[in-house]
Order: sequence, then C-alpha cells, then structure tokens
Amino acid sequence: MSQATVASAGTSLVTDPANSVRDYQRSLARSVQSRTRADRPHEFELRGRTWDLLDEVFAPVYSPSTSVALDFLGWTDSVETPRTGSMLEIGSGTGVIAVMGALAGCERVVATDVNPQAVANTRLNAERHGVSHRVEAVQSDLFSSLDPQERFDLIFWSSNYVLAPADHHYASEHDKAYVDPGYATHRRYLAEVCDRLTPSGSALLHFSSRGDMNLLKQLAEETGRRLLKLVSRPVREDENMVDHLLLAIVPVAR
Repeated sequence: MSQATVASAGTSLVTDPANSVRDYQRSLARSVQSRTRADRPHEFELRGRTWDLLDEVFAPVYSPSTSVALDFLGWTDSVETPRTGSMLEIGSGTGVIAVMGALAGCERVVATDVNPQAVANTRLNAERHGVSHRVEAVQSDLFSSLDPQERFDLIFWSSNYVLAPADHHYASEHDKAYVDPGYATHRRYLAEVCDRLTPSGSALLHFSSRGDMNLLKQLAEETGRRLLKLVSRPVREDENMVDHLLLAIVPVAR
C-alpha cells in the first residue's frame, strides 16, 4: 500500500461520524488533556505499587491500556504468570510493564521508547522497585538503537494504535504515544520484529478498535506476516466501548 493510500485512509477515517472512536484529532485532544491537566500527579498507584510519573510521559492513570496489557501478559500484583528469559518492550512509557516483567522473572528486560522522558521514567521505576540490575532503558525508535545481533524471547508493544494522516507532524513527544501517522511505525514493527526473536520467541502487539484493523491486516500481508488474535477484551473508555486485542505476529510460511 502506498503512502498516498494510507494518507487517504486516515483522512476518510476521521470524517466518518460512525468512526469517531478512531478520530485521530480526538486522540490528540486526549493527549493534550492528559499532559496539561492541573491534577496530573507525579506518582500513581497501579497493581498495589506506587510508580513515578514524569512530565511528557504517557500517564496510565488516565487510560486503561497499561492495566489491560498487564492482564494480557498475566502480570499482576501477585505475578500469576512467571516468566524466564529475555524481554524487549517497545514504547515503555513509565516502565510499568518492563518492571513487572522483571518482577515476574525475566532475567533481562530491555525497555525502549522514542521519548527521552519516558526512558528516564522507566529507569526511575526500575530503581524504585529494585530491578534496575535487570531492566535496561534505551532511547530508540523501535529497534534502531539496539544491537542488531541481540535476540529476545518475548517482544511486546502496546502500540499508538490510532491512525493519523501520513503527513501529520507531532506537536509534542507526548502525542507520539497516541497516534501513528500513516501507520509507518506499525509497518516497520511488523516487518522487523520477527527477526529480533530467539527461535522459540514470541512477538506480541497490543492493539484496539481505536485503530484500523483492516489496514493493519493489509500491512501484515505486505510485510509477510500473519496476525493471530490471542485475547480480546471490551473496555469502557469514556462513553465508548473499546475492544482491546492481544495479537501474535508470525512469519508467513514461504
């Protein structure tokens, strides 16, 4: 699919009233509200733990997505689903998922984010919860700053699943957690993630009905990938019911 086609898809998406839940302008308004509200805390509670929250970092307190991701992974305050091996989290934000992964038993966790404030936030929370020796936070646009030879047993991305037009320019680092212009980042994730796995590793994507599933499937086909729906959960967000999805990404057999 060409960039022009993607841009056109983004434009038609936001002008259809039936698709208002996927309106990128609405998501950007949510980003501004979360970033600037007067009662935005410097700490928050989640799963029985206290977490640091820096300015310009996605706030789990204003969105259910982080909590849903923890449920998908089976990582709660009691750590019901222990893991071993290595983990890579894309878009770590405050670092909740990366830290919980280390607490669940992952020997090595690499947490990346394109936002430098999020990288700092992840380091703070790794230190706060005693796992800084196992959690490495790296500023990276997907895999760009990682050792190209390193492989992981689990790769997880709770994505910025709302589609924005391909020519959209971000007004802040915070907005990058909410929308993906032209699904350029989703395309690169689909194309590259399986090459970063160990032979028995898993590549996961947390998506939702705020995103464009039809376009995601097209991109998966174009990049030689197949999407497997592992879990689906309806969640009320504001006045809307939103389906959150956990997808596995696997190469198409040649």
